[in-house]
Amino acid sequence: AMARPDDIIFAAELPKTRSGKIMRRLLRDVAEGRALGDTTTLADPAVVDSLKEQYGDEE
Repeated sequence: AMARPDDIIFAAELPKTRSGKIMRRLLRDVAEGRALGDTTTLADPAVVDSLKEQYGDEE
């Protein structure tokens, strides 16, 4: 059996830490509608807001 994603959403930017690592936990939280938790290490918090808005529009 092959794993397939339910949705694919293209984004201009991904949430990254100040050191440039992608914050996969935040992507999961947005997709599952959970509270975001600690976002103090985000380089640009506006990226998460944009993703939440875009993901909400896709559903």
